[in-house]
Amino acid sequence: MARKADKAAAIAELKEKFSSSNAAVLTEYRGLTVKQLTELRGALRGNATFAVVKNTLTQLAAKEAGVTAFDDQLVGPTAIAFVDGDPVEAAKGLRDFAKANPLLVIKGAVLDGKPLSAEDVTKLADLESREVLLAKLAGAMNASLSKAVYLFAAPLSQTARVVDALRAKVEAEGPVQAAATEEAPAEAEAEASPAEETATVAEGGDTE
Repeated sequence: MARKADKAAAIAELKEKFSSSNAAVLTEYRGLTVKQLTELRGALRGNATFAVVKNTLTQLAAKEAGVTAFDDQLVGPTAIAFVDGDPVEAAKGLRDFAKANPLLVIKGAVLDGKPLSAEDVTKLADLESREVLLAKLAGAMNASLSKAVYLFAAPLSQTARVVDALRAKVEAEGPVQAAATEEAPAEAEAEASPAEETATVAEGGDTE
């Protein structure tokens, strides 16, 4: 009776891990020593917990959690990395450890409910981390904000010239542009040139 209760508790714990994790990576650890497993847990700390599991109980827990990615793969000595941090960093940790310790075999994964192959896990590991991507995004946003501040701080006269140049560009697309250009005095053409040049700079600044 106690053994049955222990199994039920183990299944419930695994089901909770599947449900609460961002991702889960299925591995086979045949031949790895206790020391090596400890090193792997240390490498994953902060992003994932590496748990040695029983295949039968894991299959039942995965089914209850709605996870089907590991069907037919739960064979041999099995351990699962339950990811509660950055999936990319966890994938990097597993990939790097597997390179140094070929006895660790990555068999597949589930990420946000979607199944991944072992190759997909490797591709995930090749991505940039969340921190790097956020830093790049912040840099891009700062650059855009700087351009916006520059435009807002531009003198009113310069803004008016840009608007005039844009209006002239729109009118140039109409059928009367050729006649208008021929009748325009030389002074108007001279004034239009710096305005159009300013418009080109402004447009180029917006698209960079």
